[in-house]
Amino acid sequence: MNTDLDYSLRDDILSGGVKMIPVDTEKGTFRVWTKRIGNNPTVKVLLLHGGPGLTHEYLEAFDSYFPKAGFEYYYYDQLGSYYSDHPDEPDLWELPRFLEEVEQVRQYLGLDRENFYLYGHSWGGLLAIEYALKYQQHLKGLIISNMMSSIPAYNEYAQKVLMPAMDLEVLAELKHLEELEDYENPRYMELLIPHHYVHHVLRMPPDQWPDPLNRAFNHLNPQIYVPLQGPSELGVKGKLLHWDRTADLAHITVPILVIGSRHDTMDPEHMEWMAKAVSKGRYLFCPQGSHLAIYDDQKVYFEGLIQFIHDVDASEDGLR
Repeated sequence: MNTDLDYSLRDDILSGGVKMIPVDTEKGTFRVWTKRIGNNPTVKVLLLHGGPGLTHEYLEAFDSYFPKAGFEYYYYDQLGSYYSDHPDEPDLWELPRFLEEVEQVRQYLGLDRENFYLYGHSWGGLLAIEYALKYQQHLKGLIISNMMSSIPAYNEYAQKVLMPAMDLEVLAELKHLEELEDYENPRYMELLIPHHYVHHVLRMPPDQWPDPLNRAFNHLNPQIYVPLQGPSELGVKGKLLHWDRTADLAHITVPILVIGSRHDTMDPEHMEWMAKAVSKGRYLFCPQGSHLAIYDDQKVYFEGLIQFIHDVDASEDGLR
């Protein structure tokens, strides 16, 4: 994937609701890119993109739905992602630092318990869970999209469900490439896209993938993705390998929407369980969707998400 930075393009879009927010780290102060759309005093949604190391771009599907709902929402490229600063500091690519970054962004934007909804997709959902466990006093609502609460459980699902469903010869070749650590071999993605991606990541022919998604993939920063996720696309092998918050979900008391999909890379039954493991949980199931149900089951996805926010906003105790 092309990860060359086009700073002229980045500078061109620094207008119309865009703010470069300073983030303090142990390696110095850097800037992250945010963009506000809309104005609503009681509904302000901060969007955490996946990856890690992807960009806000693939979340631009929200533009077709949230403005009509009257919501205020914020696109945000995490540090190291395309439109934000790119410090050459490998020590910064750690989960606890990303968590504190989200809190600094919240403070800068002035979001609080009266209006602050945190949305996280995939890696962003993992980050959102971590945020809620430490800072839920600032949240009005939480949305965890297409993310399980346990990486070991996800890896087990991939091993026992996703891989056996794949063509066995293809799976054998993929595993051989992984054993050789030959991830840059073009054959790796040539096999993954038709045999995995179009079934579980986005159920559309690759030549019909939306432009925002293609841009996000092209702008992926492997310097973040590989250390945390690992080089394999068939499971997590990086620093997040042992991440597991299943035992801690009961500590989250704010209203939560968990979104899962029938064809997801993540286990939909586990995500349904997550919604039951919290005191104010709701589960949204996308029957036609994959990991990117924001595109391949879009109507169900956004109608359910918007209804959740309306219900929380209307309820005195947060969610009934």
